[in-house]
Amino acid sequence: QVQLVESGGGLVQPGGSLRLSCAASGNIFGIDAMGWYRQAPGKERELVATISSGGSASYADSVKGRFAISRDNAKNTVVLQMNSLKPEDTAVYYCNADIRRYRWSFSSSYWGQGTQVTVSG
Repeated sequence: QVQLVESGGGLVQPGGSLRLSCAASGNIFGIDAMGWYRQAPGKERELVATISSGGSASYADSVKGRFAISRDNAKNTVVLQMNSLKPEDTAVYYCNADIRRYRWSFSSSYWGQGTQVTVSG
């Protein structure tokens, strides 16, 4: 079994900051890419940021310069630091990880349960 558990969402005023964390646990041999996606009401889920096992990060154009993704490979965690938040950042944010459960296995994609981020005020 593999689980991704997110934390850190909430309500924040425009211009504020939030820090989302995601921890992977269970039967894990290794984790390739990790990332954050979001889904706003009535919209499709979209990529926010990803980070490779080596630490290379990429971002959606809408969050470049405001959000920063990082990971701790020893702890199997990924963090999304969100600054200068805007109302259009309001969404449910999902953690994603490509996880290999065994030395000989291919990676499979796992998702967290989602955490609500609301920018209003």
